[in-house]
Amino acid sequence: MMSNFFIPDWPAPPHIKSMQTLRAGGKSQGNYNSFNLAIHVNDDINTVHLNRDRLNQFLPSAPHWLNQTHSVDVIKLPSLSFNADASYTIEKNTICVVQTADCLPLLVTNNEGTIVASIHAGWRGLLNGVIENTIEKMNVSPNDLLVWLGPAISRKHFEVGFDVKNSFCEKHIESKKAFHLISDQKWLADIYTLAKIRLNGCGVHQIYGGSMSDDYCTFANELEYFSYRRDGVTGRMASLIWIDA
Repeated sequence: MMSNFFIPDWPAPPHIKSMQTLRAGGKSQGNYNSFNLAIHVNDDINTVHLNRDRLNQFLPSAPHWLNQTHSVDVIKLPSLSFNADASYTIEKNTICVVQTADCLPLLVTNNEGTIVASIHAGWRGLLNGVIENTIEKMNVSPNDLLVWLGPAISRKHFEVGFDVKNSFCEKHIESKKAFHLISDQKWLADIYTLAKIRLNGCGVHQIYGGSMSDDYCTFANELEYFSYRRDGVTGRMASLIWIDA
């Protein structure tokens, strides 16, 4: 493991490269300490570009950073538009990337390694179908897809209201198992279970990563991860995937 990223552990084909950045090893100061890669969080933009330059040293090309808005929009790279919460490509050395700080990042490829995708899935994206939309756009048999679930907020720290819980359960009754009642109208939500329900519903069953332990929880592990729910003003990590030339 490097100080500012690690390589996901999943059985993707050897020519499929993936990476998950961590909080440490960058130049940002204060609330953004230190490897913040987001330019939309009011960090010093020159410092963010220094952090991105450091990341680029380990990459074959510059990532295609998205303007994420918790939508279900998906773009095929290369693209002139970057307003989306997921991207996919069949081009070599074209890097799909999403930024998170509690939301769930998903990296996707197929058994042959001919296509890759990255997905930003907060509860709104999960609810409204960003996973389903991405898989549909990829136009690959779901049985051939492999998915890695990256660091995100764990259930013990992800408190939501009855409206969120009810909205999920209305769409998929199975979602009930992802929620634990803690008080009147307050629930703890398991974002990993919610994502797996959506993936399984699409016919995807090769799912890796994800963990209920605090080591993988963005909220609980302050040294390793940024967390919006924990800190409010904070940076963002990146989850990247590409087809090696």
